[in-house]
This record gives sequence, structure tokens and C-alpha cells, in this order.
Amino acid sequence: MDLNVTVAGFWWLILAVGVAVVLVVAIMLAIIIVSARRIEHAAGDIWVAGKQIAANTVHIWQLTKTNETATAIKGVALDIAAGAESIDARLAKLPAVLGKG
Repeated sequence: MDLNVTVAGFWWLILAVGVAVVLVVAIMLAIIIVSARRIEHAAGDIWVAGKQIAANTVHIWQLTKTNETATAIKGVALDIAAGAESIDARLAKLPAVLGKG
């Protein structure tokens, strides 16, 4: 085994190792770029979906006001129904009071 390496041989060895390192780094950088583009694309899809969800749910908070209004309407309707029952009861008594019953 000859361990006598010339200066030119040593430089060729260092050059080959350097080229190998640069190739490995270039491949890793390409993988990182592809992954970043996939992440960016997925983030864009998430952004679009989020905007669609926001557009579809923007009016949900108004349901509280709708429920409050419906409750108020129900209260007024019950008052009207009670008044109508009172009128019906008085109208039912009217023939007896007029002497026609």
C-alpha cells in the first residue's frame, strides 16, 4: 500500500470531495425548495378555504338578534291572543246581557 500521495493527487482528491459536497448540498436545496413550494401551495388552499368559511358564516352572529326579535314577537302575539280571548268572552256574554240569550 503506497501512502505517498503527490500534491496534485491530494488536490484532485480535495476537488472530488468538494464537488461531492456541493452536489449533496444542491440536491438538499432542491428538496427544500420543492417542499417549500408544496407548503406554499397548501397554505394558499387553506387561505381560500378559510375565506370561504368566513363568507359562509359571517351572518351567524345575526341569529342572536333574530332569536331576540322572535321572542319579542312571541310575547306580543301572546298578549294579542289574551286580548282576543277576553274579547271573545265578552262577546259570548253579550246576548245574555242584551236579553237575547
